Parts: sequence; structure tokens; C-alpha cells
Amino acid sequence: MKLPADSNATGRDLGREEIALLKEVIESGTLNATKGTMVKRFVKGFAEMYGVPFAHAVTSGTASLHTALAAINPDPGDEIITTPITDMGGIAPILYQNAIPVFADVDPVTLNITAEAIGPKITKRTKAIMVVHLFGKPADMDPIMAISKEHNIPVIEDCCQAYFAQYKGKNVGTIGDIGCFSLQQGKHMTTGEGGIIITKDPELERRIRLFIDKAWGYGDPKPDHYFLALNYRMTELQGAAALAQLAKVKNVVKRRRETALMLTERLKDTPGIALPESTRKSVHVFWKYPLIVDTGLFGVDVVRFSAMLKERDIFSAPRYIQKPAFMCEVLRDKRTYGKSRCPYNCPSRKNEKEIVYDIDEYPGTMKALERVLVLPWNEFYTGEHVDYIAENIKEVAKFYLSRKEKERV
Repeated sequence: MKLPADSNATGRDLGREEIALLKEVIESGTLNATKGTMVKRFVKGFAEMYGVPFAHAVTSGTASLHTALAAINPDPGDEIITTPITDMGGIAPILYQNAIPVFADVDPVTLNITAEAIGPKITKRTKAIMVVHLFGKPADMDPIMAISKEHNIPVIEDCCQAYFAQYKGKNVGTIGDIGCFSLQQGKHMTTGEGGIIITKDPELERRIRLFIDKAWGYGDPKPDHYFLALNYRMTELQGAAALAQLAKVKNVVKRRRETALMLTERLKDTPGIALPESTRKSVHVFWKYPLIVDTGLFGVDVVRFSAMLKERDIFSAPRYIQKPAFMCEVLRDKRTYGKSRCPYNCPSRKNEKEIVYDIDEYPGTMKALERVLVLPWNEFYTGEHVDYIAENIKEVAKFYLSRKEKERV
């Protein structure tokens, strides 16, 4: 069976609505959001959906996180606590603001960072906590927000994979100080590339708005370029696609959840497979569908488990990422600005403890990556697709269990 893919039209809800709005933009001749209407309509609608006063669109999810960090405004050498299981787009913006990523360990089942792991990482240089709601599963926010309040440290929520995921009835992205979203190809809503940022704080909103547009104070009595900033403006073409997608996103989330929960039901009694859960306090929205595979029980690693599924036309990502972020060369060797190794070795860090990434401090992370197998998911999966996936996962699990049993004998 050929499964729908979010890399093309088989797995993405794109069509007449997007084409009609894109046609309007082309016929208007105005492709820049400064003079256009599509981006303005999109951000207004997004803010209303999330019940927040402020939203701003940018060019990518990475840009949304960079803008959020710029709004927090760390000094060179300040520290940002985040997760080691994330895309580099969530790490590079920290370094680009001359701050240092400090990693907290994750829960080995949810793969999200925890308050217990964040606490010991806080120092006098901690400027923000960046929480990633991985795969659409909300992190446990109450204890994280308690730490934030205790130390007066702002929280940035990376919701790039978590549109309308809920924690205790609240949409993630509205719990911390700033919420960041991606509109990349495979996200719940897409413009190919793009991002959006929300906040309730008017001071943060002003810095967000300025940073997106070279810190030029449009509308101010005496505008100027107030601080170092970039051009992250979304185009009207992206805005048109985003506006059409905005009308669909809640239904997309609903459809993804429905089929994901079907798979959970089909696999619930499968030995050696732990399944993602929605609980009474959180609603999972399934950007992807992560399985935790008991590699010891099966006697095989997740790469081999994945390979057998691939033989049956079920593609998956074993380990999700091949190694934790801190093991990537850019961080391991501190390859940042020329040969300076800044911000790690900048004068602003003189007489301060050196930041060292010790793999032994991350047992949850290593255990999670050894066992997680990530299935793609999209809004065009049907019950028939789910049955096919479930049947084959069970068969692969049964094969390896049987083989392990024979080896014991």
C-alpha cells in the first residue's frame, strides 16, 4: 500500500482556496506584506484563534525562534536552557544572539524536557527557558512555569510541531511568554516555509515587531533603526497560502488526531511497543507518531526495526535525530564566529565556569534516542492506512520476538 506523504499533494490539504488567494495577490501586483493585506489578515486571524492580542508572521520557524530570543534580548554569554532533542533551527538562533545553549535532559518516553532537569541548569546567566512540545505532545508546563516564576526567567514555547495542542485546557504557545510556530512543508499548516509568533506582552510584542523589520520604528514620531535586527518579513504569497490554511488547520489537527488514536487502539496490546498518549491534562496533536521500541525485548535496534517496516513501504525515522544537538560539530567544537569560539570564549564569559556538554548528564536523552521510532503522519491517512500500518508493525514485532525466543532456546 502506498501511504499519503506530507511532502506532496497526497498528504497535504492544499487546493482551490490557496490558489484563489494567491491569484488575488498576483493580480494585485503587491507581493510585499508592508503594503499588502494577506499577511495582515493571516496574523489577525491567528491571534484571534489563539486568544492573544499580538501575532507576527516571519519567514520560517527558525526565524520565529530567533525573533523570540531577540525580544528577550540576552547579553553576550548569557545562557538559554533548551532540549538536546530538537532541530538545529531551534539551537542556531541562540548562538546567533551570542547566547549559549544549555541543555536539560528529557523524559525518555515523552522526549520533552522536564522541570526536574531544568532546575539544576539555572545559573545567574540564564536568560530564558525554551520548551519544545515535541511531535505535538505538550511538555508538563505547570512545574516549568513555577520555576520560571521563582527565578523570573521568561519561557519561550517552541510549538512548531504542536498547533492547538493543549495543556490543562490551554493552547500551548499561550502558557509561556512567547509562542513560536513553523509553517514548513510538513507542519499542521504550511506555506512551504514560514513562521508565526504570538505573545500577550506589549513590550515583547514591540521588540518582536521591530526585529522582524530591521528595527525600523514604522509609525513612530521619529523612527530610526533602534537596534541590530534582520529582515524576516513574510511575503504576501506566503500570507495568502497561510490565510487559506488558517481556515483548515483545526480540521487538519482533528483528522490527524482521529487516525493517530485509531493506531494507538490497534497497537495497545502489542508487546514491546510503548505508544504516545493524550492524558487528562494534555492533548497530543501528532505532528508525527512516535513509538518507543523495547530494543532489549526484541533483540534488535530501532534502525533494523525501521528497515523491516521500510520493506513493507512504511517509512519511519529511527532515533528521530541521529545524535543529541550538543554532539553536533557546531556545538561540540564550538564552531561559531571565525575562530573566536564566541559566545563560549568571549570576554563576557571571563572568570565564568566553562560550558561543557557531558553525555553522562543526559541518560534520558540517550535512552530516548536509542528507542524512539517516528512514523510520518498527515491529514489524509484513513482507517485503511492505519490498519495496514498496525498490521505490519505487529508482524515485525512478532518476527523479532519469535527470533529472540529461538535464540534463548
